[in-house]
Amino acid sequence: MFTIFQTYNNLILQAVLSLSLTLLLTYLKIPVLFLQGLFTYVHPDHVGNNNTQQGVRAAIRRPSSSDSGSGLDGFQTLSSKTNADLKKRSKAKEKFEFDENNAQIFRLKLDEGHLQTRIYFNEYNSSFIYSFVGLSCLLLYLYLDGNQDSGVLGNGVLVVIFLGFVSFSKVFTSLVKLSFEKSASKRSERQLSLIVGFLGFVLGLMICSGIVPKVLDFDFGSIDGFGKIFVAVLMGCIAGVLYMPAGKSARSFWLGTDQLRCNLPIIYCGWFARMILYANYLLIVSTALLWINPLAEILVKKRINDRKGANATSSIGDAENLVGNVGFSQEDFNKLRNWLLLFSGIIQIVALRPNLQMYLNEAVLSWYQRLHASKVPDLDFSRAKVFLHNHYLCLVVLQFFAPAIMVLLFLGMSVIDGSSLKNFRWVCDLISCSAFVKEVGLFMAWWVVFVWAIYTSISLLLYRHGISYVS
Repeated sequence: MFTIFQTYNNLILQAVLSLSLTLLLTYLKIPVLFLQGLFTYVHPDHVGNNNTQQGVRAAIRRPSSSDSGSGLDGFQTLSSKTNADLKKRSKAKEKFEFDENNAQIFRLKLDEGHLQTRIYFNEYNSSFIYSFVGLSCLLLYLYLDGNQDSGVLGNGVLVVIFLGFVSFSKVFTSLVKLSFEKSASKRSERQLSLIVGFLGFVLGLMICSGIVPKVLDFDFGSIDGFGKIFVAVLMGCIAGVLYMPAGKSARSFWLGTDQLRCNLPIIYCGWFARMILYANYLLIVSTALLWINPLAEILVKKRINDRKGANATSSIGDAENLVGNVGFSQEDFNKLRNWLLLFSGIIQIVALRPNLQMYLNEAVLSWYQRLHASKVPDLDFSRAKVFLHNHYLCLVVLQFFAPAIMVLLFLGMSVIDGSSLKNFRWVCDLISCSAFVKEVGLFMAWWVVFVWAIYTSISLLLYRHGISYVS
């Protein structure tokens, strides 16, 4: 018994951790606790005081039985009215009176009962649990030194790969499902998602095939043609499904940092949450740039000057000697980029709550704009927008949550030891396991960050120049 435990100790620990963590997250309802404390809003139809209807007016009223003039209870045909009545009605001027009580909006704190009734809550709950269980098993694998040559079952890499694949499949399929939700997005947005997805596929083929000049610090030489096509298809799918979530994230950043200068404390967030939003955006953009070769060549030390103490003859000679001699070593630069990828995934999870609160506050901004647009405002649009933002709450949570999880999962797959994957003979006969998992995993983690940074930056640029606006 002890021999079996000593041989398969990593596998047993991985299984125990995954089962216990699944039960713990489910029993304590951690996905619900993660969102508690945020505020949502409700805009009722009519809340004004009315003596006849006791403060509530029905949208469709039952006709009175006493007004049965022409055989229809409660109705009177135009033919039964006299010409004098028709002329008097045409000359009369209707006087609009705006009831301020009907413009009230109510703020509610999110709780368990409210969240569980929202659409796509089950998808968010399962994605949250699967993702954190998979990431926890990956951390345990790295801590237990999974590089040891004890087979697939012995080092526990089988559990890590299986849970990582299940987590990514769950998150990715949920994103694809949300992208085709007709009532949650405009038709133009879905069409643009398909267009940018196709462009991402074409760009992926060009990058993997070497048609584009080598501007990215990635090497796909050890990957065969089937692997390159698979990577290009995955790039196109990710580029398509991230279009709408990145647009929502840009609007949340625009509102949270008070770029509108509306000076309404109920709309923008506090200083701490605002710093998180700024740090999230800056870290994502800077991380995406570190794999572009012109910048990578500047920051990497490629030459070593043997005459470190020699005096230069001129200032021009000093400047030329600095080229290739200043910066990080290649190994340190690779570690820096990996750490920044890790931090970019983590800070996206940290920024999820401020982003979600700003998404809910966007409906308040719409209500406020319509309320002050005219003397007799039409609040039907703002009422519908408040309802939709409240109804699709968990959908937006999943859209903000999925990119960060994909970054962490891809990055985690890239650090798995390649020697452990050689035990999968039926897979390694098709592709080079070590090169495919390491290089493609790292590249896809960067691709998610890069696509998110591009979409967010373009959206913010359109907002800045007034081409697009938040309403």
